[in-house]
Amino acid sequence: MKIGFIGAGNMAQAIIKGMIESETFKKEDIIVSAKTQKTLERVKEKYGVITTDKNIEVAKESDYLFLAVKPQYYTEVIKEIRGEVDSNKTAIISIAPGFTLDSLENEKFEKEIRVFRTMPNTPSMVREGMTGICYNKKVSVEDIEVVKTIFEAIGKVEEVPEYLMETVAGVSGSSPAYVYMFIEALADGAVSEGMPRELAYKFASQAVLGAAKMVLESGEHPGMLKDKVCSPGGTTIEAVRILESKGMRSSVIEAVKGCVDKAKKMSKL
Repeated sequence: MKIGFIGAGNMAQAIIKGMIESETFKKEDIIVSAKTQKTLERVKEKYGVITTDKNIEVAKESDYLFLAVKPQYYTEVIKEIRGEVDSNKTAIISIAPGFTLDSLENEKFEKEIRVFRTMPNTPSMVREGMTGICYNKKVSVEDIEVVKTIFEAIGKVEEVPEYLMETVAGVSGSSPAYVYMFIEALADGAVSEGMPRELAYKFASQAVLGAAKMVLESGEHPGMLKDKVCSPGGTTIEAVRILESKGMRSSVIEAVKGCVDKAKKMSKL
């Protein structure tokens, strides 16, 4: 089985790295193309995969083909490879926002295609990603198992109906940026109270990591976990009171809704 990548940016490399480190795929079964020879040399040296400067070669060789270029280049790349994609052999995996299953199917491939639409996020680079996937009716049970196995190598994966893919963008695709802002703000607060910045980042980051793990592993509602930290008349409930008065929750909700609205507009382009 050959897994192909047209494009070798950060997300493609995160997926490649996870596939190899998890030992679910062999490096000699991964073929990658990129725009520059410098990128190809770096990817080959770093991961030991097969590289080529010809997108068509990747399309011909791959059983599962990642379109890992920026969204503005999708149509150009598809135009180049669509005559070489054998739908009986190759399933296409999109990782770019703005392209629905219908829009991918309508790119004038010579044959009907098996296609996945996916939304991974940047923590995939440390194998703690969250990926939402959906697919068209032409994919097989085996296809689904293979694609899930690929994304499980870089974190967690969930099937979602396509109408929720833009919501995935808001709640996990873009949300690492919101969390980084929160960590930075926590650290700024600690620095204002005299803690060295590097130490503040370490305390804040580990607290966020641990809290997220508690939610995932305890199975308890986040509100209940919050209540367990808030002693009557204590320091934590005072901090929570201030966050509520400043509209923390409503700000986050509005940020997610704004992200989703923007993603929906992009999907209609």
